[in-house]
Amino acid sequence: MWKVGMSEEVGKALHAVVDKVNQAAARRPKTLPAVPPRLVAVSKTKPPDMVIEAYRKGHRNFGENYVNELVDKASNLQILESCPEIEWHFIGHLQKNNVNKLLGVPNLFMVETVDSAKLADKVNSSWQRLRAASTQTLKIMVQINTSGEESKHGLPPGETVNTVKHILSKCSALHFSGLMTIGRYGYDLADGPNPDFQALLSRRQEVCASLQLPLEDVELSMGMSTDFEHAIEVGSTNVRVGSTIFGNRDYPNTPTPSPEKKSKVPTEEAAKKMERLTVTEQ
Repeated sequence: MWKVGMSEEVGKALHAVVDKVNQAAARRPKTLPAVPPRLVAVSKTKPPDMVIEAYRKGHRNFGENYVNELVDKASNLQILESCPEIEWHFIGHLQKNNVNKLLGVPNLFMVETVDSAKLADKVNSSWQRLRAASTQTLKIMVQINTSGEESKHGLPPGETVNTVKHILSKCSALHFSGLMTIGRYGYDLADGPNPDFQALLSRRQEVCASLQLPLEDVELSMGMSTDFEHAIEVGSTNVRVGSTIFGNRDYPNTPTPSPEKKSKVPTEEAAKKMERLTVTEQ
């Protein structure tokens, strides 16, 4: 339940994250494009009041992982009245049967998780139909599975150039904004730069060289609550931060097993499910 005290907590946490974003950007090598990083505040499972409070503190970009939750929040009367300039990012896995629902979201700013040419075609045709009276294109990113894990969605890295080329040539209603990855959870930076971030940097280099695109025109969405500073330092222009701003998430529909049914060692299936929940925490 939303409490008055949480208002101050959200404001302080947001301010602290914004400071860290700016400091990390200042540490970037001068050889990288001088694109100010965008902070996407991920409000998954959090009430509209928290979104409104962050908005009142000056924040505008918010992200959601699930279509239904984004539809509910973006259509919330309080948010519509209090946050007229809000910009919603969809950052979760998008299935074709949910495309029309997602594209009807008020103030939808970007879909960061287009992971196939077929999905791009569906989003393109749906956007043309739903926004027939408008010439505004929809910003999208192409999601790459840089870690190669089965629990992650995204294109195989080797398909990046052809998919982007398809979007640029066949999807006139879409604006290709950049590349996105989640990456392997829990990487220890003591072992060196995050290899998933390095892989996305390489894919951008390849896309720009192959399709003659300016490097600064292709954004990189990488970095979450645990690693957004490092991501910015190596070139991220879009970081997705949730729990560090809004606090740990509650999943009220997740049953808690009774003591006698708890297992010290999770099954392989349970472990994979836990990982999928964790990597989308942002």
